[in-house]
Amino acid sequence: MIHRSGYVALVGPPNAGKSTLLNQIVRSRLGIVSPKPQTTRRRTLGIVTGEGYQIVLLDTPGIIDPKYPLQEALMRTVGEVLTDADLAVVLLDAGAVRPERLGISDRAGRFEGKRIAVLNKIDLLRRRDEMIPLLQSISETGLFAEIVPISALTGEGVDRLLSVIISFLDEGPAFYPEDQLTEQPERFFVGEMIREQAFLRFQEEIPYSIEVELTEFKERPESKDYIEAVLFVESNSQKGIVIGRHGQAIRALGEAARASIEQFLGRPVYLDLRVKVAPKWRRDEAALRRLGYRT
Repeated sequence: MIHRSGYVALVGPPNAGKSTLLNQIVRSRLGIVSPKPQTTRRRTLGIVTGEGYQIVLLDTPGIIDPKYPLQEALMRTVGEVLTDADLAVVLLDAGAVRPERLGISDRAGRFEGKRIAVLNKIDLLRRRDEMIPLLQSISETGLFAEIVPISALTGEGVDRLLSVIISFLDEGPAFYPEDQLTEQPERFFVGEMIREQAFLRFQEEIPYSIEVELTEFKERPESKDYIEAVLFVESNSQKGIVIGRHGQAIRALGEAARASIEQFLGRPVYLDLRVKVAPKWRRDEAALRRLGYRT
């Protein structure tokens, strides 16, 4: 029996639904999701294994024109993922596709392997015939070997996309055990879940100014796991907003994050959150390196 395997990069503009698609295909909540663009900051790896295939999905930050060092680091991550990938899946929002905006595919266009275009969020179209000119515009770029319309949120079209992805993979062995969903450690996802709650709970600039660093992760078999995390913000005013009046905001964030973490880990945790000011950390290359970004 032929066995196919390969690394598949999920790329596209912010808010195109890359993390939602990752979670839908893997059938596990690995990628954090919020209505705000640029929620994903780091490569997230998800493994899908079935009869005769193994797909290693690589979720990436949304493609933008970088304006400061953090954004440059995010775009460097996209480039590195494309360098490692065997296949590029480019997600495009059906509600935002315009012929003049298809330049977002330029990075994928430089990718030497095959590319699949995914027209996502078709569930939000008023009429399905609205897809026809969108699909035609994407086809006319000549960048893509296949175009697949889907809704990553509802799952519509995702099985067909999975079949198309498998068909483009080369023959090869599995890279990971069949029951493994990711190679990243638990503490990576814990930090992401805390940051997800910040994106969901704060408005305007605040979420983008927040970074999370786990300072302690102690498993305690006879008690709750102890997790200590620092939320870095860029100013004292932001710190006050994150903490909230009498600490209400940080408590609410902590309670929601703890519930997500416990569901993910399958065990109880004690979550201790601190807030610190790191002025202009998004523009400080030394701070970015300390927080794990490649500058």
